[in-house]
Amino acid sequence: MTPKLRLAIVGAGPAGIYAADILLKTERAFDVSIDLFEQLPAPYGLVRYGVAPDHPRIKGIITALREVLDTGDIRLFGNVYFGRDITLDDLKQHYNAVIFSTGAIRDAPLQIPGIDLPESYGAADFVSWYDGHPDFPREWPLDAREVAVIGNGNVALDVARILAKHADDLLPTEIPANVYDGLKASPVTDVHVFGRRGPMQVKFTPLELRELGELDDVDLVVYEEDFDYDEASKTAIETNKQIMVIDRIFRKWRDEPQTGSSRRLHLHFFARPVEVLGTDSVEGFRYERTEPDGAGGVRGTGEFREVPVQAVYRAVGYFGSPLDGIPFDEKRGVIPNREGQVLDDEDRPVPGVYATGWIKRGPVGLIGHTKSDAMETIKHVINGQASWWSPAHPEESAIVDLLASRGVEFTNLDGWHNLDAHELALGAPQGRTRVKVVPRDEMVAVSNGRPVD
Repeated sequence: MTPKLRLAIVGAGPAGIYAADILLKTERAFDVSIDLFEQLPAPYGLVRYGVAPDHPRIKGIITALREVLDTGDIRLFGNVYFGRDITLDDLKQHYNAVIFSTGAIRDAPLQIPGIDLPESYGAADFVSWYDGHPDFPREWPLDAREVAVIGNGNVALDVARILAKHADDLLPTEIPANVYDGLKASPVTDVHVFGRRGPMQVKFTPLELRELGELDDVDLVVYEEDFDYDEASKTAIETNKQIMVIDRIFRKWRDEPQTGSSRRLHLHFFARPVEVLGTDSVEGFRYERTEPDGAGGVRGTGEFREVPVQAVYRAVGYFGSPLDGIPFDEKRGVIPNREGQVLDDEDRPVPGVYATGWIKRGPVGLIGHTKSDAMETIKHVINGQASWWSPAHPEESAIVDLLASRGVEFTNLDGWHNLDAHELALGAPQGRTRVKVVPRDEMVAVSNGRPVD
C-alpha cells in the first residue's frame, strides 16, 4: 500500500498556496492530501488584503493562485481560526504534518518619543482599512491636512499614494464604498515621506516610484539637497540597473516645474525620525539630517528639522504574530526555523511542524521570492517522513465532522467562487470590475449561499 501524507497548511495566502502546489508537483514516493486552513472567509491573504487596490498588475497574481486552487487537489477551509477553532493537538489527530504560512500583518515598532500619540498610526492598520479587511474598523480618521509617512519601502509609497490620490481616481478599483467615502472627505494637501537613507539606497521598486509621478492633480516634490551623490551612490547607478532607473525617474522630476496642483507629495531623504511632536495629538514631526558614512550606511549630522503635520504613519516593516503552541521569536516576529523546519527552545527540530513565507523568513522579499522559500520547506517535509505524526483520524471526512461539531461555519472553494461572483456582480452596475464585500458575516453568508440581510 502506497503511504499517504495528510498535510495541513495554516494560511491560504501566496506562501501557503505555493507550498501546496510545489508539493503536488514534486516527485515523491507517497500520495498527498492537502487541506488549507485560513482564518479569513476568502483566500489569497496579502494579495487580497495587503496590496493597494490601484495595483491591478500585482492583484493579477490571484489568477495564478486561483488556478492552483481550482485544480481540485487542495481543500480550502476558510473562516477557521487556528488556536480557537482548531488546535495543534487537533492537527496531530488528523494529519501527518503541518506547515504554517500565516504571514505578518502587524506593524513593526518604531521607538521614538511621541509615536503613541493620537493620530499616529501603523501603516499596516491603514492598509487593512483601505483593503477592506473584515477584522478592522470600517472608519478611519482622515482629518489631517499635512501628513508624515515614515519609511522608504513599497508599503510607505503605497500609503503615501493612497493618502495623496484623489478618491475619484480610485473608483475603477475594488475599494469598498466606505473607503471611497472616507478618502473623498479627506482635507489633505501635503503628504511627506521620510527615509533615513539617500535616494539611491531606497527599498522600493522603480514601478512603485514611477506611479507617484502619475497621480492626477498631485505635484511630486523632491529636494535638490538630497541629490549630491557620494561615490557609493554613483557606483550603484553605474552598476545596478534598478538603481539606474530610479535615478532616471528622479532626474525627470527634478527638472519638472510645480504645476500648482491641489495636493503635493514630498519625498525627503537623509531624514532620520527623531520625535513625533505634540501634547494631546500630533502637531509635527522632528527629524535629523543624515549623511553617507562611507561604508554604505548613514550618520547623523546634528542638524534637526521640524515639519508641521497632524498625522503620522509609520511604515517601517511588518511583524509576525505568535501561534498557540508554536515556538516564536519575539524579537524578529518569526517562527524560529532552519530552512523551514521549526525549532524548539533548544534549537532542535519539532517533529511534523514546518513554516514558510513571512512567518518563516520575516517580511522581506517580493511575492515571487515565496516560491523558492516554499521549495526549501517542502524538501524537508518530504525528507522528514520518519518524523511525521501518526494521526488517529486521518480520513478526510474527520476534520469536516470536527469543525461541524464545534459549530464552525467554515467556507470552502465553492464558497469563494460564490463570493467572487457576488463581488463582480456588485461592481458591474457601477462600471467597476468588483466591489469588495467587507463584513465577515456577509462574506460567510454569501460564500455559503445564505441570504444577506
